Amino acid sequence: MFNVTSLGNRAIEGYFDRSVELEQVLERKGETELAEDIHRSSNMVDITYVRQKEQLGLGHALLCVSKIVGDEPFALILPDDFFEQKSLVLKNIMDIYQQFHGSVIATKQVSNDEVSRYGIIEPVKMADRIYKVTNLVEKPPTAEAPLNLAIMGRYILMPEIFKILGAIPARRNGEFQLTDGLKRLLKTHPIYAYEFEGERYDAGTLLGWLQANTTLAMKDLDIGPKLENYLHDLFQPTYNLGID
Repeated sequence: MFNVTSLGNRAIEGYFDRSVELEQVLERKGETELAEDIHRSSNMVDITYVRQKEQLGLGHALLCVSKIVGDEPFALILPDDFFEQKSLVLKNIMDIYQQFHGSVIATKQVSNDEVSRYGIIEPVKMADRIYKVTNLVEKPPTAEAPLNLAIMGRYILMPEIFKILGAIPARRNGEFQLTDGLKRLLKTHPIYAYEFEGERYDAGTLLGWLQANTTLAMKDLDIGPKLENYLHDLFQPTYNLGID
């Protein structure tokens, strides 16, 4: 697994690293099962970290790992996009890749007033929730959006995208956008889209992060009832019985 991090951001590396001190503290307290869980989770996968020295867009971040990925199809996961789905989005787009042998992107319908925040695809339906992409537009005005199927943060991409991203010009803000590269890739390679079922939270925003945490916590058998009682008490009307 390759993880692209920005300059000065080591929190993610530390999060997935082994915490020997914490394991020792838990063992001294007799919480051996929890210590074993923490140790096991740090050894579940080997992660290679690549530093993006300048934050110049998703396309630029992807170029940072091009020499490591090489000439193989690969999965791209944007951790800010958090999915609460009926089935695993990444597994489903991998299955679609195996069927059609082309790049696959996850999509979800958004409201008309949200289309200007996303890359939007123009689709031709092939099967239930599976489309062939005929065009892509990055953050179009509502009036110019082909439809409202927005690209979300799960992809299976062909390695040809690297050569394309290395040749496209930056946008006016200096960023290199993946959608611009996918638009060029579409001229020579098919791209497919999967419309997933379920909710998606933008954990890259404060509101989306709070919504994701609150929603999942409410569904937890242990935390949910306690949180519901807290929120109920929090929003009870209060009365000022003092005399002005």
